[in-house]
Amino acid sequence: MKVLRNFSRIIIAPVFVFSGFVKAIDPLGSAYKFSDYFEAFGLDFLMPTALVLAILLSTAELVIGLNLIMGVVMRTTSWALFIFMSFFTLLTLIIALTNPVTDCGCFGDALILTNWQTFWKNILFMIPTLFIFYGRKRFRPVASMAGEWSIVLVFIITGVSLSIYTYRNLPVFDFRPYKVATHIPTDMAIPEGAPVDEYETVLVYTKDGVEKEFAPENVPYQDTAWKWLETRNTLIKEGYEPPIHDFSITTHNGWDITDSVLSYKGYSILVVAYDLERAKGKALEKVNEIAKVLIDRGVPVYGMSATVSEKVTELDSKFSFSYKYHTTDEITLKTIIRSNPGVLVLKEGVIVDKWHYNNLPDPEYFKYGLQLVTLEHKAALLQHTTLGFYLLLLVALLAVLAIMIKVGE
Repeated sequence: MKVLRNFSRIIIAPVFVFSGFVKAIDPLGSAYKFSDYFEAFGLDFLMPTALVLAILLSTAELVIGLNLIMGVVMRTTSWALFIFMSFFTLLTLIIALTNPVTDCGCFGDALILTNWQTFWKNILFMIPTLFIFYGRKRFRPVASMAGEWSIVLVFIITGVSLSIYTYRNLPVFDFRPYKVATHIPTDMAIPEGAPVDEYETVLVYTKDGVEKEFAPENVPYQDTAWKWLETRNTLIKEGYEPPIHDFSITTHNGWDITDSVLSYKGYSILVVAYDLERAKGKALEKVNEIAKVLIDRGVPVYGMSATVSEKVTELDSKFSFSYKYHTTDEITLKTIIRSNPGVLVLKEGVIVDKWHYNNLPDPEYFKYGLQLVTLEHKAALLQHTTLGFYLLLLVALLAVLAIMIKVGE
């Protein structure tokens, strides 16, 4: 039983750490997912709690996973693991049956699972969960009670701090389709010979008050008493969907300028604000100052928002935008960048750089050239990413050491 308990701990702990980490580095993405569920289940009044719940969920998963790895407060952790898995197994069954949202979001954007895949994943991991839970009294403490709870407190602070940091900046690791170095036109293209969606078509006819479904080849054309009522198309097999399938930029007059923006030879700027009314005023002012400098240097600047044109006009009169805002789907804008507003640098359709409004360089820096500014920003970002990688490596080494010690007891 000891071997099974430790094996179960080794199996399930990395899953919780991974799940918590990918949520913690993208708390806004998790908050959007919570909002989707609230909307689907008619719980709109919970919308203001989405971000807090996202941070709490990622922290809880991280702490449970790290506790299992280090073997601290195992009785409490076993109860937390059992309650967590029981609740989400039941919830994912309901979600799989009702399908209110197609992507569960359990692993953020790092790993996309269907609702049924998520449910069966939870069923599978209930097995090691039960081994850990029923053997909870047999785990030996690794330190004093105060010492173990001090370790847990460090885990909690780490999880919350990571979420807050990435909320105020951009995710250090970007798993979405619009990450830096992405050539948008390529990721929008459908390869030749790729499978397409397959539909089953049924035609519904009525006769003497009776409705009947017919396959297209069996429609009773000879009997004119049958009257066509409707045509039903049911998707039976999904075809290939490119990584980017919903990117478009449309003027408020209805002109699609997507191709002209993506094919522009040279640098261009996209100012992304999925909701201009909720965007921070100071951030919009700073973006506007930067845009003025860039436009004077001949760099085109395009605003992208899902805000209706009347509201855009009102805000334009307040901020005197030096660039025009165009229409793009709100979900697409939220996917492009986790910032409202946020700034993208494009070069011939390639995403060269991205800025959260908290990390925008001062406008005067842009006088020295957009390329220099992006290179300096990438160098700073590389340092942060490298530091994050080494911290993760250190945690992994400590985890392996802890497991080896625990198994060897």
